[in-house]
Amino acid sequence: MWAWADSGRRKCSGPADRSAYRRYGALLLIGILAPVLTNCVGRRAIAPEPTRPAPPRELIDRSLPAGVPDRAGWVADIDAGFAALGIKPTPENVCAVVAVAEQESGFRVDPVVPGLGTIAWREIDRRAERAGLPRTLVHTVLQLKSSTGRSYADRIDTAQTEKQLSDIFEDFTGSVPLGRTLFESWNPIRTRGPMQVNVAFAERFAAARPYPYPVKVSIADELFTRRGSLYFGIAHLLAYAAPYDRYLYRFADYNAGQYASRDAAFQNAVGIASGVPVVPDGALLPHDGDADNPGNTELAVRALRPRLNLGDGAIHSALQQAKSGDFENTGLYRQVFALAEQASGHPLPPAIVPRIQLQGPKISRRLTTDWYAHRVEERFDRCLGR
Repeated sequence: MWAWADSGRRKCSGPADRSAYRRYGALLLIGILAPVLTNCVGRRAIAPEPTRPAPPRELIDRSLPAGVPDRAGWVADIDAGFAALGIKPTPENVCAVVAVAEQESGFRVDPVVPGLGTIAWREIDRRAERAGLPRTLVHTVLQLKSSTGRSYADRIDTAQTEKQLSDIFEDFTGSVPLGRTLFESWNPIRTRGPMQVNVAFAERFAAARPYPYPVKVSIADELFTRRGSLYFGIAHLLAYAAPYDRYLYRFADYNAGQYASRDAAFQNAVGIASGVPVVPDGALLPHDGDADNPGNTELAVRALRPRLNLGDGAIHSALQQAKSGDFENTGLYRQVFALAEQASGHPLPPAIVPRIQLQGPKISRRLTTDWYAHRVEERFDRCLGR
């Protein structure tokens, strides 16, 4: 088919040869392009898939610090808590729970509290004084024998953990005549378990949403279990919507109460709009406050009445929603922020850490909610790093 000229170059000698040349050129082009095309197709086939989220238990396990005892048990109970509450176990949510549990208990279900007996006696004496009962009378009653054969006083002296001390008080109020009438609220252990959940919060939450596990004794007693404390702890930390752009404010709320950071920001706005000094502690109403006995925040809001076009009753009614997500949708909330931002000339934050000095039987040094929130945030950041 191919003839060679004397010059050594190939030439086509006729129509048939030209057709063969075209076929040869096509084959040559395919031969050149085939490796390139194959390489491109190959690259598409082996391109990495988008990163998929780790399974919840794997994520939780990676989030826990080294050395956690019964690691598998912690992973299972944290995972179950998220699932029962219908909260997505994102890395941030998981690390928030891990940070709080680490801060509150160091992942010990029923940790030993140094000097617990002394702390308990100090609280007993304080409550006796508040109730107007002679201290000697209360101490004499506690010398009675308990269900174990030892006196209540002796058991208090030797108590090492919160559950041991709580069991003594439960035994006492259930066995001594008039025990529940006189001493039902005397149990000093009001926050319990590895996440130190407040008993009152857990009981309210369980009343609104059925507890998913069997209750052996009571909701309060369930807080001493790891699964119960984690379940209610996750609920307290995450099971509410708030206008926060940082987990720092949820950590502050965990210490001060849900929505406390939002309410502290509202108090800050009230102070700016009214010119009346208001401590932003997140408590918009006193514990026993009513419309006839207003607290400092309510009095400062009342100073804005001419500009708010709201009466005392409407103001008090709005402030009563401070512990719910509805408060930020009230006209009072929106108008106060509008007046404050007009006065300050710039937007105000929707959340600030409440200014609270912590108090309680187990607190022996000066601590604040700000200290607590930032301490937990440091643990949160380390967890995300893991």
